[in-house]
Amino acid sequence: MSEPAAHPVSDAGAGFAAILQRWQAGGRRSAPIVMGIVNVTPDSFSDGGLFFDPDAAAAHGRALAAAGAGILDIGGESTRKGATAISDEEELRRVLPVIRALAATGAVLSVDTMKAPIAAAALAAGAHAVNDIRGLQGDPGISEVAARHGAGVVVMHNPGLLGSATPLEGDVVALCLAFFERSLEIARRAGIAEDRIVLDPGFGFGKSPEQNLEILTRFEELGALGFPLLAGTSRKSFIGGVTGRDTPDRLIGTLVTNVAAAFAGAAIVRVHDVAEHVEAMRMAAAIRAASSAAAHGTAA
Repeated sequence: MSEPAAHPVSDAGAGFAAILQRWQAGGRRSAPIVMGIVNVTPDSFSDGGLFFDPDAAAAHGRALAAAGAGILDIGGESTRKGATAISDEEELRRVLPVIRALAATGAVLSVDTMKAPIAAAALAAGAHAVNDIRGLQGDPGISEVAARHGAGVVVMHNPGLLGSATPLEGDVVALCLAFFERSLEIARRAGIAEDRIVLDPGFGFGKSPEQNLEILTRFEELGALGFPLLAGTSRKSFIGGVTGRDTPDRLIGTLVTNVAAAFAGAAIVRVHDVAEHVEAMRMAAAIRAASSAAAHGTAA
């Protein structure tokens, strides 16, 4: 068992913590934070190859920030089902130039990786948080890296499957919560500050289409542990299963899922289509605020 990082070498996650604190301070009036996806990959399920060039990826990130993204999530390795694993060297070659370029703009950045060496290099290059699809339960070093840098973390539920629709056995929400409890214990032991931890139920990872929909209907229950929640439904296959739309044409279905998550208290929605979600999240927040005001007999 490792000792907690008593003296972090940096406070990389301060910007990430600050944006979460602003969201929490607004209560029901707060629109969920829109996290824009920047995939520097040739094979991601939705936009693979579109922004594989680092300059194109950085330009895309700047455009997403200008459209209202509060966080940019930069990933260099596809996590779709059947994706080919890449070396650490290749992942670093893809993401570091983009992180450095976007860090220079002052944007809040997360790195989408499940590998401790990538997380360490990304945080040193200017990232603020680590978005780990293994929920701190894959690479044992990633929690220590996050703690050492004072970084934020997104803890995603994942039973160990990449982009799989294989159903879990049992109550899917209870399984997510049990997984999160294990991850939170790992975070506590490493010394990760609680004000910079976000939980993500991992739509599409080891869950059937029906289970993904069930998580949406019970999304509020995931807040039982007291941490902000992230919804990552963007263009996922379960949306296509309902709408019949191919991956690039799932905007409307994605908007509906994220509005549902917003009404259930989501702090962050991770999306490809930022401008549309910024508008939708503002509208959802306005309705939530008006509903709360009506319930208390006060003006919105």
